[in-house]
Amino acid sequence: MTEILSRLALLAVLGSILFGCSSSDSSRYSLTDDVAPDTPISVDHIEDAIPQYEPYSRGGNSNYTLRGNSYTIIKNAKGFKESGIASWYGKKFHGHLTSNGEIYDMYSMTAAHKTLPIPSYVKVTNLDNNKHTIVRVNDRGPFHQGRIIDLSYAAAIKLDVVKTGTANVAIEVITVDKPTEAHKQQALPNYIIQVASSKFEDRVRTLAQDLSQSLSVKSYVSGEDDLYRAYLGPFNDYMLTQETLEKVKVLGHPSAFIRNQ
Repeated sequence: MTEILSRLALLAVLGSILFGCSSSDSSRYSLTDDVAPDTPISVDHIEDAIPQYEPYSRGGNSNYTLRGNSYTIIKNAKGFKESGIASWYGKKFHGHLTSNGEIYDMYSMTAAHKTLPIPSYVKVTNLDNNKHTIVRVNDRGPFHQGRIIDLSYAAAIKLDVVKTGTANVAIEVITVDKPTEAHKQQALPNYIIQVASSKFEDRVRTLAQDLSQSLSVKSYVSGEDDLYRAYLGPFNDYMLTQETLEKVKVLGHPSAFIRNQ
């Protein structure tokens, strides 16, 4: 975990370096080819990304050249629309750094785009079946002819893209204006980590308390329909939320995920 945090700090300083999902530096990954998880968890409980105002990241937003092609980052993406082919990326890149220094989680509702500012919120519609979802762009790619967006495994499952490998899609940026000073504190994004759920309330409360003490973060439990859920947070810093999520998974909860409060 210390190594991961050190790499994140380094990436913040060297913001112009890209660690995108389709980088030519394949030696960084334990897998040569990308695949779905061996034992996939259900993504039915994973919500769409909820568009919120976020300042652009220090890393991943510089113009760049890759494989002889130059890419200019869009400065103002309001109203941006695009149609083309969507692909997805999964196990090969899971746990590795994205272009802005976050850790790629194939079970989060994220995506990669070549030129949209990071982060951006994008509505993706599968034109082959009219299913749609909202993702948060935090990575660069895909760098294949005709492809406009790389979806996380979770997003691809929701759109039925995993079944076909690729799909014809339309994407549309959803922008949220910067809050005024008077509403700035209320408008800060709030993220929470859902750790686990069970019908046994005492077990869930014990888990929440143990993780709260171990990680020095707030926790709480909610109950609905005889099912109790353990949460950590809220957080208003997405990178801190990602770091905490990785610690939670190391502690034996691989199905934990980030959601908006």
